Amino acid sequence: MAKKVLSDPVLKFFVIIVGLVIIGFTLRELSHIFIPFVISYFLFFTFSPLNDILRRNKIPLFLVILVDIILIILILVGISSFLIDSFIQFGTELPEYYNRLNGIVRDAAKSIGIKDAYFKYFSIQKIIASIDYKLMAGDVFSSTLSIMGSILFVLFFFIFIVTGHSGVYESIKKRYVTKKVEPEIKALKKIIDEDHPIAPEVIEVKIHDKETVLSNTFRTITKQIQHYIVAKISVNLAAGLAVTGIMYIMDIDFPIIWGLFTFLFNFIPSIGSAIALILPVIMALIQYESLSFALLTTGVMAAVQTLFFNLFEPMFIGRRLNLNPLLILMSVLIWGYIWGIVGMLLAVPLTAVIKIILANSKSQDMIFINDIMSKE
Repeated sequence: MAKKVLSDPVLKFFVIIVGLVIIGFTLRELSHIFIPFVISYFLFFTFSPLNDILRRNKIPLFLVILVDIILIILILVGISSFLIDSFIQFGTELPEYYNRLNGIVRDAAKSIGIKDAYFKYFSIQKIIASIDYKLMAGDVFSSTLSIMGSILFVLFFFIFIVTGHSGVYESIKKRYVTKKVEPEIKALKKIIDEDHPIAPEVIEVKIHDKETVLSNTFRTITKQIQHYIVAKISVNLAAGLAVTGIMYIMDIDFPIIWGLFTFLFNFIPSIGSAIALILPVIMALIQYESLSFALLTTGVMAAVQTLFFNLFEPMFIGRRLNLNPLLILMSVLIWGYIWGIVGMLLAVPLTAVIKIILANSKSQDMIFINDIMSKE
């Protein structure tokens, strides 16, 4: 009965959809476990070239893990200290920007004939004063603790992934290589006469072929993720440096912050680019109180975004991943719904991993889905 139900393509389709929804719900509800685990595995893929070099030079595994953790901590400390210093500097200038913003809103309301007292005497200070700072401080404190806990969780998972990945690989190989070869060997035994037993070389060749397919899949996943991370960081860094230089030439305050935002937000496809464009434009409007200068800044920022993320990024990343742009947008929205901002950041590499696995499948349905996911 179950086979008849699953043979119906319509019912099979709805069963798959229901299964995907359940998986998505599970991932969302257990995000505090799955997010650190996935990040840890991406870190493992990122550090695997370095780890392979260290292991080939007979470096003990515990020292390899120690080197990885020290590098991760140094990177985190460097980024966080830079962010803190930049925002402290930005915070000292806030009162002046408050006054400029008040003037812009009041003048704009006056120019379009709005006589409402709220806009006529607009004050951003009053809005901020109405905020419950105790609640905000509690949220910030809890968020900080949550981030620190997540970082420790990531490092905890990372240690066990580095030590246990080879065991996982061997288990998968045993499940998908040895067990798939056994039926083929049995079929050959039925055909071949008992007087002519199967040569060990035949079995070895079949096992070797299966192992090659499996190892190629793992190798492809690792290389694709490494290429994506390196290329994406390179493009974002180049765009961030370009924005910093342009903002400095245009004499817009805090050019390093806007370059940093360009670097960080553009890890989120489409949505992040829009946020990275809007923020320096708002600063230009507040600083110079000129709509024409803000429009000029918009044009310059749009040109930078187009050059780096519509021209250079597809050249360096799109060809490697071969992902359909519509699929990228959908994956950002879906993973963003499941895991929030972190899901948006991980959307492209996660989708790439799924596509690589599908590409190595012999199922016609999986090949069809892989073709839909491909750009070409």
